[in-house]
Amino acid sequence: MKIIISEIPEDGLELELKENIFSDAVKILSEIHAFLRIDRKDSGVLVKGTLSGDVELQCSRCLKDFSANIKSSIDVVYHPVEDIRKVEHHELKGDELDTIFYKGDVLDTDNLLIEQLILNMPMKPLCSSQCKGICPKCGTDLNTAQCGCETKDTEQRFEILKQLLTKKGVN
Repeated sequence: MKIIISEIPEDGLELELKENIFSDAVKILSEIHAFLRIDRKDSGVLVKGTLSGDVELQCSRCLKDFSANIKSSIDVVYHPVEDIRKVEHHELKGDELDTIFYKGDVLDTDNLLIEQLILNMPMKPLCSSQCKGICPKCGTDLNTAQCGCETKDTEQRFEILKQLLTKKGVN
């Protein structure tokens, strides 16, 4: 949805959105449901609210695709891109990290929702907390089958250190 910034009323704008959005960065599986409060302050635009939607992620242990529901709060400030062009060097402060710049007089909520979904996806997604992953030798999915590979408690790269400790009589 596109919002004309100059047409936002003085008392703000409240929106409930149910949008089917497409993104190249993440596969979105359901409508994105969002409640947004949009206010103008001088030349800036304040956007607060919540969003939720289902996305497809890949488990970082077993590499299977799974569906995850992402819920997030939104607290973003938009400023005209002309504001940043006036200053040669500008160091961002902590309260400016949620600042986005816009061109013209249009605010695209689809881009905001996609960005917030991506920012709130887990860094290391897991299909379940009990996921056993895959065997590092043969690639068998350990959630569905056992493999016959020999497993050691120590990794091979630390074996030389173990030998040094044994020589010194520490072990």
